[in-house]
Amino acid sequence: MPRSSLWLEQTWRWFGPSDPIPLEHIRQAGATGIVTSLHHVPNGSVWTVEEIGRRKEEIERHGLVWSVVESVPVHEEIKQAKGRREEYLANYAQSLRNLSACGIRTVCYNFMPLDWTRTHLAWLLPNGAEALRFDAVDAAVFDLYIMARAGAEKSHSPEMQAAAKKRHAALSAGERETLTRTILLGLPGTVEDLTLEEFRAALRQYDGIDSARLRENHAAFLRVVAPVAVECGVSLCIHPDDPPFSIFGLPRMCSTEEDIAALLAAVDVPANGLTFCTGSLGANPKNDLPAMLRRFGSRVHFLHLRNVRREGDGSFYEADHLDGSTDMAAVMRAVVDELDRRGKQAPDAPPLPMRPDHGHRMLGELQRSFYPGYSAVGRLKGLAELRGLELGIRYTLSKS
Repeated sequence: MPRSSLWLEQTWRWFGPSDPIPLEHIRQAGATGIVTSLHHVPNGSVWTVEEIGRRKEEIERHGLVWSVVESVPVHEEIKQAKGRREEYLANYAQSLRNLSACGIRTVCYNFMPLDWTRTHLAWLLPNGAEALRFDAVDAAVFDLYIMARAGAEKSHSPEMQAAAKKRHAALSAGERETLTRTILLGLPGTVEDLTLEEFRAALRQYDGIDSARLRENHAAFLRVVAPVAVECGVSLCIHPDDPPFSIFGLPRMCSTEEDIAALLAAVDVPANGLTFCTGSLGANPKNDLPAMLRRFGSRVHFLHLRNVRREGDGSFYEADHLDGSTDMAAVMRAVVDELDRRGKQAPDAPPLPMRPDHGHRMLGELQRSFYPGYSAVGRLKGLAELRGLELGIRYTLSKS
């Protein structure tokens, strides 16, 4: 049976004019699409047509296209259903209309409290490269001893508490400071770097908000913005929780197959979709990623293809794209099957954007500064591997 000609769109995350990796280098890497945001616009404000147009023109001037917005940040007061939520919801809806008017119609966002968390930004691999890492014991050290969160012991098993006590006693003052700075690191355009007291205050804003309440707040967000997305042809795609389990007492609502089924059903329209991040979902050993892709494939609007190596206590580190706990070949086969399904159903269907994510810092870039996980060579390596994997799977299937 002939297979469709629909392929993945190769994209690259770019943090705007301040990114140390210029657009011309991204084009040399083989990417055709840019994934970016208006990081200078305050969280909760409207993205104007003028600001969107300026960024789009800059990208297109380098022979690239703005494929995906990552992200239009969701204000914390929307997540918490507090304060100026209605104003921020209206602003969000207007930003979607303005993006659509500029021809940008895929919007990744997250609804996790605060943002992603790591304990190490330059964890040394055996080959000398550096990776991001989440160490469950160090996270417990921060929770129990450095932040000293009230009731933190309820979040950790007796075994983890014992391991954290031992680790804390062995850490130098400098190592504690490094761990604190790492956990408090903000994501550009979403959460700025916080002080320890600011972080404590941010956590307190989630007192009384459990996973069920957060899920309902998310559904309320969708009931406002999803109809606007449908109206203007925008595909919304939520990013999974990272890590995909509760930390520091914060609730989670997008960590498992059951979570995703519930949030897609809450507002059951194609515009309410998913960013399928194989790193975030892959950090949870209960998730069967190829099976999840086959179940939710029609609602996947964007792919983050990265790999993590899981450890028994819940720790993980960012592995090579093809060499972690996730079978990336099986994931890619499920992706190719979904692309074929789309292509046969609608020959003019757009390509599915994907980007390599959280590359290692390596080679001549070990002494350069990048936003953690976003050096050039490590992601170029990942993009090349993923490009070859897709081509190899397609070639093999064409001969069968």
